[in-house]
Amino acid sequence: MADVAAASPAGQPVTAGALAGELAAALATAGVADARREARDLVAALAGEPRFWPTAHAGAFVTSDLADTARAAAARRGRGEPFAYCVGRAAFRHLTLFVDGRVLIPRQETERLVDLVLARTGGGHGTVIDIGTGSGAIVLSLCTEGDFQRALATDVSIDALDVARQNARSCAASLRTVPAFREGAGMSPVAGERADVVVSNPPYISYGEAAALPAGVRNWEPPLALVAADDGLAVTAVIVRDAPPVLVPGGLLALEVDERRAARVAALVRDDGRYRGVEIAQDLTGRDRFVLATRL
Repeated sequence: MADVAAASPAGQPVTAGALAGELAAALATAGVADARREARDLVAALAGEPRFWPTAHAGAFVTSDLADTARAAAARRGRGEPFAYCVGRAAFRHLTLFVDGRVLIPRQETERLVDLVLARTGGGHGTVIDIGTGSGAIVLSLCTEGDFQRALATDVSIDALDVARQNARSCAASLRTVPAFREGAGMSPVAGERADVVVSNPPYISYGEAAALPAGVRNWEPPLALVAADDGLAVTAVIVRDAPPVLVPGGLLALEVDERRAARVAALVRDDGRYRGVEIAQDLTGRDRFVLATRL
């Protein structure tokens, strides 16, 4: 995609409708598909308003700061940067989370993982641990919607933990439980803990598959959160191996997986010998997306 150039001078008064039209033209020139919708959504997101606000309030003047920020965001979008990074936020369940290039953009399919954990725990109880928390989407949703008494979240990336902590602060008013954050790989940051739930959306794309990812993912999202060795199973295998000493008897292991490897992950869990009730669950599109099991 090409760079986006602003069509009207920065600092000049502009209405929401005119700004959206300006950005739509620039985005279309840059080759962005559905440029009019993207321009509308950019303005709405940066204004903190519903997505159709620029259309419903086309004649309302916006601040020069908002107009300049929107033009800069459109320029980034024109270069192929994901929309969520351009506006600095992403929706996940009932939360609006800050995101940037330090963390994976939360996916809609991962929202189902939260549903599964809440359903299997009767709305949440005891301690929940989120491994590889990224933006904090999973643990913050569980701490907002569930009744967990304690929550821990880990990540190997210090930068990702900075984002997660920022989101915890911004969601503070909604949290029933305030999670603690720890740095480290795999289960090592929670060694010696006891938990009722271990949940994770680990990296599960193989290195050989990375080149085939969409450009917006491949070129912008952090590889550390996307790809793993051993055909994409390295991080998942570590969690499966090291979770049992942390999980209480009857505790839940809940993993998001690549649909192409769901059966392999389920077999990995069964073969471990310390779990029962191993199950593959589907996302809302019917794809095998989650593996759940109970600690013996």
